[in-house]
Amino acid sequence: MEPSSQTEQSLILKKKTFQMPHVYVILFLFSAVAAIATYFIPAGQFERVPGPEGRTTIDPNSYEQIAQNPVGIMEFMLAIPKGLIDAGSIVFFTFIIGGLFVVLRKTGIIELSVDSLARKFSDRGIVVIPVLMVVFAIVCSLIGTQELSLVYVPVILPLMIALGFDSVTAAGVALTATTAGFATGVLNPINTGLGQKIAGIPVWSGIGLRAAAFIVFVSIAMIYVIRYAKKVRNKPESSLTYEEDQKKREMYQHIGQTEKRNSTSRQKWASVVALAFFGILIYGVLIQGWFMVEMAGLFIFMGISVGFIAGLRATEICEGFNEGFRDVLVGAIIVGVARSVAVVMEEGNILDTIVYSLGQIVGEFPSMLSAIGMFLIQIIMSFLVSSGSGQALVTIPRLWRHSLISSV
Repeated sequence: MEPSSQTEQSLILKKKTFQMPHVYVILFLFSAVAAIATYFIPAGQFERVPGPEGRTTIDPNSYEQIAQNPVGIMEFMLAIPKGLIDAGSIVFFTFIIGGLFVVLRKTGIIELSVDSLARKFSDRGIVVIPVLMVVFAIVCSLIGTQELSLVYVPVILPLMIALGFDSVTAAGVALTATTAGFATGVLNPINTGLGQKIAGIPVWSGIGLRAAAFIVFVSIAMIYVIRYAKKVRNKPESSLTYEEDQKKREMYQHIGQTEKRNSTSRQKWASVVALAFFGILIYGVLIQGWFMVEMAGLFIFMGISVGFIAGLRATEICEGFNEGFRDVLVGAIIVGVARSVAVVMEEGNILDTIVYSLGQIVGEFPSMLSAIGMFLIQIIMSFLVSSGSGQALVTIPRLWRHSLISSV
């Protein structure tokens, strides 16, 4: 029995000592694999042609193999810096969101809002999860900006902690809801509208199917998050971030439990102006076609305006932005490092070959299954091309052509 016991203890010790590699390490390895692949996957390219809304797309009939262009040491060394440059709009969008949140937090309006919600849902805290998820999913399904999840997480985190949940719950509420809304794209002008224009089908056609998919996807996401949240509330030690959340619990445990705070007149006006800015945001995305650069500019003006109205000094607003930049530094850099994988494939001229080969696979599907094949292939492409609209411009002309051929 004793050797068996020692073996079990040894296995337990190994499990406890195993640590997941840092995300930088994982992404670096992905880039390295992509670089090695440029030596084995044939190089090829499509001709680029003007597409809908002034964007460049591909000519699906123009693929041709070209001379092999494997990525060498120098190109691989420059992949991460180039990835950061290519993903600059997302990187700086993330920085601005972090800065804006800290400025809003310094005004006190976020804490007041969270305190009000914590009191309202104190006896039925689990209800707030589906409510928030439905709202987040609808917004993302309409305006197609999944990056707004970066805004939601820091805003709802204090509320989730105060209600007895954890950081994973807050991230799950924001990320799974926005992803479900983004994936179904009921009236998403950036991906659904653009993709249908490229495919040459009526814009917004198939809305019934997308609405049904929206309900299914969001429902599955809610069940998943609620089950985890209940487990954490009943047994806090089961939280995946129990130790990391200790400081947050100390910081936010008073929310909804102390005497209710009344907002000042300046805070009330600041809240009204903040809501007005979000209204401008929705208008800009839906009507004016704004994306991350425009939204980042709006958020800067929002932070300055709301901060001054709430009574903050210029120095406090500036330091708020600085503090926010520091808080999201790692997340912002990860975006750029992840982009290095696509940079390697583009410089090695294998991305178009992958798209061409996937199109060939779709052509082998029976006509009844071609849509499912396209869906599965788009999932694979999501790991290679992070932009939804960019993915549509690169893949739809090729995949749509093959799906038509297979149906003839």
